[in-house]
Amino acid sequence: MDTQLQPNYSYINRTFTDDSTAFSDCNSDLSGEFSTTSSQSRRLLLSIATDNSDELIQQLVSSLQSTSIDDQKQAAMEIRLLAKNKPENRLKIARAGAIRPLISLISSSDLQLQEHGVTAILNLSLCDENKEELASSGVIRPLVKALKIGTSTAKENAACALLRLSQIDENKSVIGRSGAIPLLVNLLETGSIRGKKDASTALYSLCSVKENKIRAVDAGIMKPLVELMADLVSNMVDKAAFVVSILVCTAEARAALVEEGGIPVLVEIVEVGSQRQKEIAVVILLQLCDESVAYRTMVAREGAIPPLVALLQSGTNRAKQKTETLIELLRRPRSGNTAHSEDLSY
Repeated sequence: MDTQLQPNYSYINRTFTDDSTAFSDCNSDLSGEFSTTSSQSRRLLLSIATDNSDELIQQLVSSLQSTSIDDQKQAAMEIRLLAKNKPENRLKIARAGAIRPLISLISSSDLQLQEHGVTAILNLSLCDENKEELASSGVIRPLVKALKIGTSTAKENAACALLRLSQIDENKSVIGRSGAIPLLVNLLETGSIRGKKDASTALYSLCSVKENKIRAVDAGIMKPLVELMADLVSNMVDKAAFVVSILVCTAEARAALVEEGGIPVLVEIVEVGSQRQKEIAVVILLQLCDESVAYRTMVAREGAIPPLVALLQSGTNRAKQKTETLIELLRRPRSGNTAHSEDLSY
């Protein structure tokens, strides 16, 4: 049987392997629909079902700038749903001038209005052609504010919108400097299951930039990541492990991982996790052990060698190569600190 890593899948320009993705990209808002009893909602549903949305979009953009909060809420809600249910509307709405009024709504003290604004922005960001205009219009800081003070739905959708914007590389540093990283770490630790997933996905993207790795470690990211990896039934093990894997290229992250009890958790994953979980745990342990004799000693004392030997019998070819390298490191005399030059990427 061919044991090469297959099929391949990619996430935010980095390639991994297995039969499913570790991350599901944030899609349009998942927070439910709204009452359809009003004449406005009936008008919206008719527009969604037909191609006659252009005139309605212009009316709604005008209503976003009304002095009535109720009119703004209705307009933002309808724009939110138009952008959610009909992808071609996303560019139409942006071209009609909706972006700046929606950004203004994100700063509203009315949390429901803020939520509609955040989610409409998220849905517009699903159109790649809108991302640059969103960023250049100043949406990042208001989204970070919503991530701090918004409803749970607003926080989750703000995290998703920031993820979408981070797919333009130059936005990653801007988002990090805007204070998003500690707030995403907090959502990872205290949010709902969806919030944790959204936060981990956004952090995975943002932490491809070194300065954001440091920000994440300083914000205490390793504690919730280790806790999520330790909960093997949480459906978050893979996501947490992939975030750890991009952080541990920094000494600060390796030290934090060990301090938070990450080594026994990783060894347990190698022993009882899924095939993909075992393989990413090996990648993380290899990076730890490659850099430190002390960490090698800790991993070996945790009983890692027997499950690693067992993994040699069942892993993919590349996983076996990584596992063999790790076993070799663990069996070396524990003196000196010679770095191994093998590519540790996965």
